[in-house]
Amino acid sequence: MATLITDPGLEEQLKAQRREWGGDRYDEVWDGVYLMSPIANVEHQLFVGRIYLALHSVVMVHKLGVAYPGLNVTDREDDWRQNYRCPDVVVLLKDSAAKLCDAYVLGGPDFAVEVMSPGDRSRQKLQFYSKVGLRELLLVDRQPWALELYKLDAGQLLLSGRCTLESPLELQSDLIPLNFRLIRGDSRPQLEIVERDRQQRWEI
Repeated sequence: MATLITDPGLEEQLKAQRREWGGDRYDEVWDGVYLMSPIANVEHQLFVGRIYLALHSVVMVHKLGVAYPGLNVTDREDDWRQNYRCPDVVVLLKDSAAKLCDAYVLGGPDFAVEVMSPGDRSRQKLQFYSKVGLRELLLVDRQPWALELYKLDAGQLLLSGRCTLESPLELQSDLIPLNFRLIRGDSRPQLEIVERDRQQRWEI
């Protein structure tokens, strides 16, 4: 249920309370509109942590750049807090066009991951991510289970491939030597990440 708060005092009180206990970690601002997101469930947080570890390992071993467990991504340097999104995992390559600042990234990262939760707006971020020049986005949908890999083409993030258990297409990044697909697990599908030289493999 969406809630519109028009009382400036109450707005600041709620934001201060969320900052105090860390609840604002996933909050975003979309063109001046503050979006309060709930803390993700355990499965979501495990996914994000393990995906980050896999990306961090490969990016560091190949000396490609740096992986981050989430960053504020904005399209403006002045007053960046008026418009930013927070991908779950972010990779900046050594030759990245994005500018890493103290609290945010100006412009699009090279690779990012969004793990979807009920009611979230990950797909609605595609226009913003296209605008800032995000080069590749891996979207993990859990209702129903699917992987989608988007790649920047002529200024737009376009769907490059979609993987489900019924159509197990292996998705390949052009920027990081990794392939992604869903495989069957005991209680739920598993995300398989494979380094293309086959040195490392993860099941998440």
